[in-house]
Amino acid sequence: MSARKHGPRSYLTSTMTDRFDCYYCHDNLHGKKYVKKDEKHVCTKCFDKLCANTCAECRRPIGADSKELHHKNRYWHEDCFRCAKCYKPLANEPFSARDDGKIMCGKCGSREDGNRCQGCYKVVMPGAQNVEYKNKVWHDECFTCFECKQPIRTQSFLARGDDIYCAPCHEKKFAKKCFKCKQPITSGGISYQDQPWHSECFVCETCRKPLAGSRFTSHEDHVYCVDCYKTDVAKKCHGCKNPITGFGHGTNVVNYEGFSWHEYCFTCKKCSLSLANKRFVINAEQIYCPDCAKKL
Repeated sequence: MSARKHGPRSYLTSTMTDRFDCYYCHDNLHGKKYVKKDEKHVCTKCFDKLCANTCAECRRPIGADSKELHHKNRYWHEDCFRCAKCYKPLANEPFSARDDGKIMCGKCGSREDGNRCQGCYKVVMPGAQNVEYKNKVWHDECFTCFECKQPIRTQSFLARGDDIYCAPCHEKKFAKKCFKCKQPITSGGISYQDQPWHSECFVCETCRKPLAGSRFTSHEDHVYCVDCYKTDVAKKCHGCKNPITGFGHGTNVVNYEGFSWHEYCFTCKKCSLSLANKRFVINAEQIYCPDCAKKL
């Protein structure tokens, strides 16, 4: 913006012969300084007293011999027209007028009106490197990871509430840890018994075959494919000598004195009567129903 400047508005006359008086006090103005105000001739004394504009800064009249600046119906002495912040003279400088009436130089105006950094709360000056995110602004060096405190700059980042994290710190702090290797799961993965696993970690304990999408079972915190479970882990039925896997037919198991049977194998040695949930007799490691046991 610019302010209009006027020099002294008084004049000296010595050529008039007719009577030439001050509009207010009627003193003869021949040979004296005067001011022409609204087509009226006024002596400097009356002008200062009755007509002079009041300076917006010092509140004193701007006399006839003073240089006056005005902007939007406000007036200043030339020496009073200064930045309200740094007091720099602004008669011949660019300035800004604020809503509260203060006049500021360009630099101070930018500081007052500019966006404030969310990190240091100082003004982000026009042209300065900055980061804008969700209608907020940071100095480039103030936009830092909440965890490691390093500037994000051109790296990717993730937000957690109001906090900003670089990708490595976010992964380290918030990513799920694989139940097997304890390392973060950055993508994909599977869940078993409410525990997260890398797909490549969810393998048979014996043969290392991947188990995602395959039938498997677990034993003492380890997982096994069906074949390895049958051969290496499962108990053998005391009747048929085959593994008791729990898959499909033969899920129910009968245990007695250290021996195990498929439920369908737990039958009388003589009459083949199923003895699951019934009374039975052991003779020479063989099981019999009570009736057949009496005939032995």
